[in-house]
Amino acid sequence: MLVNSEQAVADRYRTFSWQQARGQSDAYEELTARISQDADFCDHLSRSLPAGNKQQPNLLLAAVRYLDGPYAEQGPRGDAAYRGWREWTLRHWDEVRDVVMRRSTQTNEPARCATLLPLLLRLPQPLALIEVGASAGLCLYPDRYRYRYDDRTEFGAPDSAAVFPCRTNPGTPVPDRLPDIAWRAGVDLNPLDPADPEDIRWLQALIWPAATDERARRQLAAVEAVRTAPRAKVVRGDLVDELPALAAQAPPEATLVVFHTAVLTYLPLERRERFAEVVRNVLAGRARPGHWVSNEHHSVLPWIPTPATHRAERQAGPQTGHRAGHQAGSQTSHRAGPRAAPRPRPDGEHLLTLALDERPVALTGQHGQSVHWL
Repeated sequence: MLVNSEQAVADRYRTFSWQQARGQSDAYEELTARISQDADFCDHLSRSLPAGNKQQPNLLLAAVRYLDGPYAEQGPRGDAAYRGWREWTLRHWDEVRDVVMRRSTQTNEPARCATLLPLLLRLPQPLALIEVGASAGLCLYPDRYRYRYDDRTEFGAPDSAAVFPCRTNPGTPVPDRLPDIAWRAGVDLNPLDPADPEDIRWLQALIWPAATDERARRQLAAVEAVRTAPRAKVVRGDLVDELPALAAQAPPEATLVVFHTAVLTYLPLERRERFAEVVRNVLAGRARPGHWVSNEHHSVLPWIPTPATHRAERQAGPQTGHRAGHQAGSQTSHRAGPRAAPRPRPDGEHLLTLALDERPVALTGQHGQSVHWL
């Protein structure tokens, strides 16, 4: 029988295998399932790594890949493959642990710009962008890439080799031009430098083995596309503490957009609530209206209505629509906890909810592969 700390690690790997890796990476689905059943290895992880974010499955798996360990590109091959991975990881544990303690899960998926672009173009131009959890800042440059929505004509930055395909539904306001960005900045606990080969190597290690080659290639193309652009200011620090001062530097003639994608899940709920208060206050203090764009799993900001709930509220009339929902979110509704999962949910995708000012507008593929407008 596992003791509590070991059981917590095992449960975490089992959940990761079932809810995150399944359908996304066969290698990681099997590997994390086997780890969850390995009591001795779970005991080792619980004793060797601090509880919390340092015990994330994705962080350990990326550290092994970063060090050129097994399970790099090929899928799992049963017991022998797992024993090889386990033996290698324990034999190189000091190096693996050093990477885990120095690094963090800060995946920078520039293809997500394809799902943000339809919303960014609906806002008054020019834009001043602040990305929370900016990592290497690749998502701060939607104007440096090229896009192809469904079978439409490709468009974007003329000389960019970074091309992001994206599926849409009939209601999506498919863009055909790039946004006008006057200013861009970001905040991250540990900013990565797109000019540093080791930082880029870490970003590549965070991409899961599966249909990995294409995602890795697009990421490298994005790094190349932003290499000659003026560097965005990315400050090191906590998102709650640093955001007000950073927002104060945005040009007043631009529409300030505070945005983030798959970032707040790493914060406890009370810190997410505090962040929401800070964003509201920052935007309310500007003479020109600004906006908050969140792209997170529906459970991360539980006071935001799920798409199905929001659709019902709109059909019910203005008294239960966005204004009422926003007021409830600001005051009491977050205490009720997460709502039901958003629908529709296409097979094989783990969707995020794209929201504008705490109002859901679309469901998006977590790697930028699709946008389903509501």
